[in-house]
Amino acid sequence: MASQQNIEVLTTVPFPEAVVQQLRGLSPRIKITFNPATRAEEIPAETWQRTEVLYTDILLPDLALVPNLKWVQFHYAGIDFVQGSDLLNRKELKITSMSGASAIQEGEYILLMLLALGHHIKPLMVNQEKAEWPADRWNRFSPIELTGSTVGLVGYGSIGREVARLLHAFNVKVLAAKRDVMHPEDRGYTVEGHGDPNGDCFDRLYPIEALISMLKECDYVVVTVPLTPQTRGLIGEEELKAMKPGAYLVHVSRGGVVDEKALLQALTEKHLAGAAVDVFTQEPLPADNPLWKAPNLILTPHVSGFSLRYKERAGIMFAENLKRYLRGEALLNEYQSERHY
Repeated sequence: MASQQNIEVLTTVPFPEAVVQQLRGLSPRIKITFNPATRAEEIPAETWQRTEVLYTDILLPDLALVPNLKWVQFHYAGIDFVQGSDLLNRKELKITSMSGASAIQEGEYILLMLLALGHHIKPLMVNQEKAEWPADRWNRFSPIELTGSTVGLVGYGSIGREVARLLHAFNVKVLAAKRDVMHPEDRGYTVEGHGDPNGDCFDRLYPIEALISMLKECDYVVVTVPLTPQTRGLIGEEELKAMKPGAYLVHVSRGGVVDEKALLQALTEKHLAGAAVDVFTQEPLPADNPLWKAPNLILTPHVSGFSLRYKERAGIMFAENLKRYLRGEALLNEYQSERHY
C-alpha cells in the first residue's frame, strides 16, 4: 500500500503531544503536518498536494486537491456524512472510521441510562425540585430492576458489545440483532479487555429481519446501529408497538434511525415507560420541538461519546492503523460502500 518514501500525514484534529510523539515514533518515514482547519480552502494547496494520509473529523477535500491521497482516517465512529462525497469515487482510496474508540464511554452512558430509567431518576429529580417527601413514594418510585431483565441490543458493533459485557454483572438476558449473524465475532477495533471480540456475551442473536420478534421479548431496548439507507426509520411505529408495554428505549445511534414522532406517541400514550435519547434528526434540537417536554424522556445533547480520554484512545487506534498501513496490511474499520459504513 505505502511506498518506501516519506508518508505525508495531514491531521486537522489536534492531538495531545504524547500522541503526536507516539505517531511519529512509529517510523522515520512518517511526516506529520497539523492544520486545525474547518474548511478545505484554509489548507495550502501544496499541503493538499503532498498529503498521502488524512486524519480529520468532517473535513472532506475535493478529489482534485489531493492527487496523492491514499487513505482517510476519520476521527469519529459514525461517518454517515461521507455518503455522497466524491471521495467514494476513487476506488483505491481507503476510508476508515474510529469505531471502537468510543465504546467505553458509550457503554457507560447506556448503562447509566438503563439504570436511570428503571430507577425513575427523572421523576425523582422533579420531586427534589418540589422539595416533597411523598406519602405514596413506594408506588411512585419502586424501581424496575435491571437485574434479571431482558435487554435487546439493536446493532452489535463495538458499542453494543461493550454494553453486553457490562450487563453480565447484572445477570441480564442479552439479545442482539445484527446484519450478519453468520459472523458473531468483531472484526473491527477493540480496546483490550473491553467489548465482545469473540461474540460470547449474548444469549441469542437475531438477524435484523427478525427484529420485531426480538423486541417483543425485551424489557429494555438499546439502539446503536449506524445510519444507512437500510437503517433509516428502522425503529418506527410498528417496532415501538411491538415492544412490551412498560418497556424502555435507549437511542444513541444517529438521528433518523428512530422515528421521533412515533416515539413521542409511544411515550405520550404510555406504551413505553420511558426513553433516553442522545441523537436527533435535527441537531441542535430546536427549543420548540415537543420532545423536550415528552413524558419520561431523558434527553441529552449528543454527548454519549464524549470523554476526556477520547483523543488518547483515538490516537492509539490511529497508531495501530498506521502500523498496518506501513506493513501493507488491511486497515481496521474500513468503509465498505455496499454497507454504507
